Parts: sequence; structure tokens; C-alpha cells
Amino acid sequence: MRLVEILIPKEKRESVEEVLDGEDIDYTLIEESSRQEPSVVITFPLPTPAVESVLDSLREIGIDEDSYTVIVEAETVVSKRFDDLEQRYAENSQRISREEMQARAKDLTPRFNTYVVMTVMSVVVATAGLLLDSPAVVVGSMVIAPLIGPALGASVGTVIDDPALFRRGITLQAIGLGIGVVTAASFAFVVRTTGLVSPMIDLFTISEIRGRLRPDLLSLVIAIGAGVAGAWTLTAGTSAALVGVMIAAALVPPLGVVGIGIAWGYPEVAFAASVLVLINMLTINVTSLAVLWYKGYRPDNWSQQDDARVATGKRVLVLVVAIVALSGFLGTVTYDTYRTGMYEEEVHDDVAAVLDSEEYDELTLVDVTVEYADPTPLRQPERVVVTVGYPVGTDPPPIAAEIQPRESVYAESAIHLPTGPLVESQRAEVVVHYTEREQ
Repeated sequence: MRLVEILIPKEKRESVEEVLDGEDIDYTLIEESSRQEPSVVITFPLPTPAVESVLDSLREIGIDEDSYTVIVEAETVVSKRFDDLEQRYAENSQRISREEMQARAKDLTPRFNTYVVMTVMSVVVATAGLLLDSPAVVVGSMVIAPLIGPALGASVGTVIDDPALFRRGITLQAIGLGIGVVTAASFAFVVRTTGLVSPMIDLFTISEIRGRLRPDLLSLVIAIGAGVAGAWTLTAGTSAALVGVMIAAALVPPLGVVGIGIAWGYPEVAFAASVLVLINMLTINVTSLAVLWYKGYRPDNWSQQDDARVATGKRVLVLVVAIVALSGFLGTVTYDTYRTGMYEEEVHDDVAAVLDSEEYDELTLVDVTVEYADPTPLRQPERVVVTVGYPVGTDPPPIAAEIQPRESVYAESAIHLPTGPLVESQRAEVVVHYTEREQ
């Protein structure tokens, strides 16, 4: 529930009282004598879903949108009329008023200096966590990232036709991305050149990094969930702290991978992570826009509603086109995941078929691992590592030569990349590791 306080001209007092009495709203009036023009301060409690409707009714009788208005959360209201009012509005959408949402969106974005410092620190912590392969540190970086405010601010500014809020949200998102990439690249370069990590470190064996090199279409689910949850939480008037962590999860770790790819001289790594960052940010913006529009937020002025509708349509179209274009890369990754998965299954079946023969009935298949020459799509197999167990005290038979001719090739003789050259399929080298086992 909310407690609303409005400063109104004295000549509007009777009109305001008629509106409030018509809604069976309890209110108090205090004459304000400190101003040159006679004024009245009117205070009344409202159920949260009723705030926007009542304020719109007051504006219809001439209470200006820029009039002094305070809306605060009320803990308890003891009043029979308020209970009836609450029941009457119970079926309405449980959302805060347009004015309160606008204020919350502004409050979610800290001052510029604070925004820059927190963005820098979150990216530094994320980059360190990636290099340490520490999920706990990476999660910690998401907690301090201030990225929820600009994303939601741009969407709120669009649907209620607030150009200043929209420009601030877009500007801060762009600045955040730029600062994030520069910070991650600089920090990773310092870490690499000063020997804080081993010179022999293999980035592609680090699970926290490897998981963000091949973003597939499922990655969109994270961004969609973050955008919907962020906008829904904002309209419900509840804490957005946890949703802010989810939005940061879609943006901060990939920014760290972009910087690591730049510092280590892997342009393909930087490119793959950059696509993930961009598509996540665009998806968060378009889904939050859709939620706010679905919840019915519009400017209160009829002339502004048409402008907001046109602006929202244009911005959604631009965002969707950009997302579809970038999704081509995600589709390629998804196809590559399917293709390599099928290949690995066929290789496993080939190896199992060899070991199922009577000649090798004493051998046990422990593991089959396919290693790839390139960590980013489209990947080509470089080595098949087969681990088999054999009885203690016996000599393991040389089965690599028999597995090699049977090793599967891709279903297609060649793969044509949408934006690249023809990639010829190749047969991987087969390496067999033996491990003794008790009979």
C-alpha cells in the first residue's frame, strides 16, 4: 500500500474532494500558508494497484503532472473504507504506478563516478575469477556489477516517453561495455606479462572460460529470463538486487573473456565472447521493453502515447533485427555442438565395436575423449584419446592401429561456413592410453 501526498491549488480543492469521495478514499487536508498562492496539501492512502488510476483521475480535473507529489510505502492502514477500497482494486494488475516506476528506474542507476568504479571492479574480479577457474569469484563479480539500472532505465524511458531517461540508459550501457572491455584486456595483459599466471597456462582447459567460447541458442534463455525478471520486478515494486545479479551473469563474465582473448592474442575468443555480450544486452533490452508494454505502462498524455508507441515499435524492430543477425553465430555454434556430439558418439561406437571382439575380451573401455584443434566453431577433431583397462601382469595389445581405420568421419565431406571458407573434414589421430586393472 502507498501513502500519497499532493500539493494542490486551493481553487482545485472541491474538485479533488469530489474525485476522492467518489472513490471512497479517506483523506486529510492541510492548508499551506507558506506559499504566495493559496495551496492545500492533501494526503490519502491507496492500495498499490490504485495509485496510477487515482492520479490519472486527478490530472483529468487539472492537477498538473509536475505538481508536488510524494508517494511512499505505508506499513499499515486501519480503516474500513480502505479495506473496501483494497478489495475493489484486488483484481487489478499488481503493479506500481508510472511515476513510482520512473523514480525507481532512476534510483537503480548510481552516480556516474560510482557506476564507473563499480563496473571496473566487477570486471576485474570476474577476469581474475575466470583465470583462477573459480565459480565463487565469478559470482562475486556479478553481485557488485551496477548494470541493471541502465538496462531498465532505457526501457522505462521508451514506454513512458522520457527521452532523458532513455538517453541516460543507452549511454551508460555503451560506456559500461567499453569500460568493461578495456578493463578486462588491461588487467589480463598485466596478469600475463607479470607472471601472475603460469606462462604455460592453457586457457581452453579452464572450464569458466571454455563455457563462454561456444554460446549456442540456449544462451538466449539466460538473457530473456534476465530481461523479463528485471522488468517484472521493477513493476512489482520489489527488490531488484537478485535480478541485478542475473543480468550481470549474462554480461560481466563474457566481458572478462573478451579481455582475456585480447590480452592473449586470440581474436576468435574475443569475437565469440563479444557476440555473447552483445546478444545478451540486446535481448535484455527488448524483453524488458516487451514486459513494460504488456503491463500497460504508457505516458499519461494522449499526445505522448502516440509518440511512445511509435518509438517503442522502432526500437523493438531495431533490437530484433540485431538479435536475429547475431543469432546466426549462435545457430552455427548450436549446429557445431550437434555435429561434434554425433561424431563423438560414432567414435565411441567404433571403439566399443573393436573392444567387443573376442580378441580383446579382456580389455575394458574406460573413456573416449575427442580433442579439437580449435576451441571455437567450427571445430575439427585433432586427436581421439582412448583409455582402456587391461589385466595386471599381461601385455596390452596395440589396438590403436585397428581403431584408426574405423574412426568415424563427419557425415558431410566438407562444411561450408555461412561467412567463411570451405572447411575440409579430417580424420583425427587415435591415441590409446592403458591402465592396469585387477582381474
